[in-house]
Amino acid sequence: MKLYTFDPAPNPQRLKMFMDFKGIDIDTQQVNFPEGEQRTDAYKALVPSGTVPALILDNGQVLTSVFAITQYLEAIHPQKPLLGESNEERAVVLDWNHRLFNDVFRPTGDALRNSNPAFTGRALPGTLDTQQIPELADRGKAQLLHAFETLNRELGTRPFVAGDAFTMADIDLLAVIKFAGWAAKIVPDESQKDLHAWQARAASAFEEGCASG
Repeated sequence: MKLYTFDPAPNPQRLKMFMDFKGIDIDTQQVNFPEGEQRTDAYKALVPSGTVPALILDNGQVLTSVFAITQYLEAIHPQKPLLGESNEERAVVLDWNHRLFNDVFRPTGDALRNSNPAFTGRALPGTLDTQQIPELADRGKAQLLHAFETLNRELGTRPFVAGDAFTMADIDLLAVIKFAGWAAKIVPDESQKDLHAWQARAASAFEEGCASG
């Protein structure tokens, strides 16, 4: 296997945190994302979507979503499970992965890509050139504020996002809060005490998991 990624970017960051927690080591090549290496013909010959991260399996199959890559890696590295252990737990974690991507990651990406001059002419990830729409940036920020308020209410009812155990859903939310802070200049409000309390618990659980080897 070989992983192509750019660790500081938000989706690669989700995957890096997953791998760090589980102690997974894969042959990895950092793609020069700021210089647009992911949009070159050479990279697209390997990864047609022109995105990161991308995991090329030993049989040549290419996985380009964090959902798929983590599912595959969890199957071959089951220790310290992050995607649930029972059928119900796995379903709940996957449901939260999907929900967080749509309700928090995507709006944050909209806010960044439709307002930052660095993304002029390429407001969508991948290889399709698209113009920025400032209204989408405004909508993304509004969605993000709403999502944080909703999460604050829900996280007052349980210790972690998907229940009693630290999972990939918590990694996703930790990553997106960091992403939203620099990309949309939005962080959880001081009044959202349950969200802040969860963040402290989740950060501690992540550090403990990484340290346990």
